[in-house]
Amino acid sequence: MRLLLTPADMTEGLDALVAADPRLIPVRAACGTVEIRHRPPGYEGVARIVVAQMVSVASANAIYGRLETTLGAVTPDRVLEADDATLRAAGLSGAKIRTLRGVAEATRNGLDLAGLAEAPAEAAVAALTALPGIGQWTAEIFLLFCARHADVFPAGDLALQVAAMEGLGLPDRPSEKAMRQMAEAWSPWRGVAAKLFWAYHKACREGRTAVPV
Repeated sequence: MRLLLTPADMTEGLDALVAADPRLIPVRAACGTVEIRHRPPGYEGVARIVVAQMVSVASANAIYGRLETTLGAVTPDRVLEADDATLRAAGLSGAKIRTLRGVAEATRNGLDLAGLAEAPAEAAVAALTALPGIGQWTAEIFLLFCARHADVFPAGDLALQVAAMEGLGLPDRPSEKAMRQMAEAWSPWRGVAAKLFWAYHKACREGRTAVPV
């Protein structure tokens, strides 16, 4: 199981990707540095991912900041001790409150999130998606950013689909199924491909590169 631990790992993966799929050469050139971006592989890491579901990066950061300010620290015990009104005031929806509490209860009952970060991808995804409110996207994002797996591709991510459409000049935004099929050609560096397309998406939105027409 390959992990992305250093910038050299990322460079190796990017070099392999553009060699295997020359369509990625201009995508890489447009991005500059592609960062690994690591989050702690414990409850905090999962909480950050849950907060980020279905909202912008800026909104997720603002909500998590309010949550930290309100609770002092985002830990299983403090989330379980807080009432709904307190968590809603920080910006959490009812569904996200239930998910964060469910993961908190699971960790209290022995779920080892740090241990899952070291498990094979399929086993970790199965364990995480067994928790209420944790779907495929959340589990795969955990493996990418907390476990730093090199070969995980969250094909259901909207930004990845848009970036693939724009960067590869596709006529339409690919479906999750189409994205998974496409990403098979990028194994064993699918996680690097995901981070590359996110970097490309950001560069396009910041005006640092033009979207192909």
